[in-house]
Amino acid sequence: MEVNPLAVILVYFDSKGDRLLYRYPYQPLGQTLKLEEPHEEQSNKKRNPFAVANTDDLLQTPTHQNPSQGQGQLQGFADDVLSALFAVKPQLCNQKFELKLNDVRFVSHPTLISVVPAATPNPASNQTTSSGTASTVAVVKKQQMLINIVFALHAQASYSIVKCYHELSKRLGLALKFEEQRSGYLTEQTAYMARTHDEQQQQPLEKIFELIAERCSLAQALKSICNDLCTTGLLSTTLNQNLTLTFCLPAKAHQLHKKGSMVDPETIDRCLRALKPYHGMLLLVDFAELLDCVPPTGARMLWQLVDAYNPLISLQSMASNADLSIEHVYKLVSHLVYWAKATIIYPLCETNVYVIAPDAPLHTKSHLVEKFSTRFAGMSLFEVISDFSLPTSIGHLTTPLQQPARQGILAQMVLWMLQHHLLMQLHTYVQFMPSDDDEFGDSASCTHTQMPGSCDNLTEEEQDDPQHGGGSMLSMSSQPLPMPVNNHRRPLTEDHDSLASDNIAVQPSSSHKSNFSMTASLSTDNCDSLDSMEDEQKLKELLQVFNDADRAAIRRIPASLNVDDLSLLVKLYQMGYFKSEHHLEEIMYFENLRRSQLLQLLDKFRDVLIIYETEDPAIASMYNNK
Repeated sequence: MEVNPLAVILVYFDSKGDRLLYRYPYQPLGQTLKLEEPHEEQSNKKRNPFAVANTDDLLQTPTHQNPSQGQGQLQGFADDVLSALFAVKPQLCNQKFELKLNDVRFVSHPTLISVVPAATPNPASNQTTSSGTASTVAVVKKQQMLINIVFALHAQASYSIVKCYHELSKRLGLALKFEEQRSGYLTEQTAYMARTHDEQQQQPLEKIFELIAERCSLAQALKSICNDLCTTGLLSTTLNQNLTLTFCLPAKAHQLHKKGSMVDPETIDRCLRALKPYHGMLLLVDFAELLDCVPPTGARMLWQLVDAYNPLISLQSMASNADLSIEHVYKLVSHLVYWAKATIIYPLCETNVYVIAPDAPLHTKSHLVEKFSTRFAGMSLFEVISDFSLPTSIGHLTTPLQQPARQGILAQMVLWMLQHHLLMQLHTYVQFMPSDDDEFGDSASCTHTQMPGSCDNLTEEEQDDPQHGGGSMLSMSSQPLPMPVNNHRRPLTEDHDSLASDNIAVQPSSSHKSNFSMTASLSTDNCDSLDSMEDEQKLKELLQVFNDADRAAIRRIPASLNVDDLSLLVKLYQMGYFKSEHHLEEIMYFENLRRSQLLQLLDKFRDVLIIYETEDPAIASMYNNK
């Protein structure tokens, strides 16, 4: 695995010269012999005459044993050579140092530390002047020493992994510099290591490193760091019993929850930049393990968030319950996600749609099967997860007659499967895609604009003819807005004939009662006609947002004649929500809409709005990289 370090090396340089003080892991005694013995035995074995010759595939790169690497350890480099390479000049200090030799890449951050030794009294200063104002003169010489903590990596390690190890080397250098200026910790530890090398010159180098690890706390810290990086990728080390250093290697840490996933810090950053207040958080570890990823100074705010933690509510609700600002919650959640202690989800509710993850480890010998049975007694993982073979919402798996305890167990099982990345959530996205069929586009556009009573769509002769409603408010208001049915309409002449017949049917009579009824009808129709004209004008203004082809496609939809529906459609279209970039939950949050309102709108304009379900790309990108 290219994530694990091959070795960690400590190089020290001062006025006395450079020296490699410590290296871990060191090659145990007899390992070289054990590695060579199987090769010798294999060469002495008698060849089977019936064996089939193995021909190499010329299209594949032949695999060979790296001479610089043996069983994941650094070999083939003498300590004096490494010491000379890593004791860099002052011009190369306090910056990234990277060197590739054969199949090994060395990464470090050389740190130059100024050391001021204790003041040395001058014998001549014992003579004081008669005034008594002369004091002891201290001869102080400013010295500098170089400390370089080098990590040996595989040559094919990615850029993000190299960047992480450089950051770790930099943090270690700064921590040692702080402790040196505070209490001279580095000078003391390097003196112990150098003295051990001088006293045990006759011993093998591996024995010397073992003895140094027993005597020096700095060597113990470096050994612990290397082991933690190879096992969990999470480290929390205390230097000089004073300064706590925490670090996370995401490419290694996230494999604890999903084996084989290679999560880079850049991928986590992209996910966290997409964090919204409507998102939720799901812890992947117990509460007791959360304190390992934060320094003691940040534990109080973390516990505030943990007390308000609930996977059923959003981050905004958690921030309100914890009395924290949403920015602080973002930072805490981002820290937990980076350290593989939590993941981002949408708050658990009945409308959430889940499906089995394509890379879920669901083979019969999976350790998750037994783990699930231990967590939920009497339940089978395969039986429960089979309900999500197709995209299914939680609401479809529950009934109103079901006991609340059963619903709670179902929620816990879904959360458990989300923690182990067995399920993924699907969100509904919307794409504005009007039909390209213009078979009825021109006719529909024409009939829609030629509404009864619209003088703009009539010729001059028709406007002067009273049978066509020219100047007659009654004829304009007696017909509702046209409703397209199967894109077929009666001819315009038939419409006007019906209008003329309606006008004749309501001609006033000579009776007083008929005159009163006619006057009331005229006043009511005048108000309706004004509203109809305003709605018609507003519809035209709303449709101006679309081009001609899209406008014709929308006009063929009956819901386009409703001002409220068309206004909501245009609003969401102008906000860019119909470009397959925003799911329904995001639209509901930012536009303050109910799910029922949004679903009704999508159903009314289903001829031009295409919906599909997929996972959130920002969140899914964290665990889709292998």
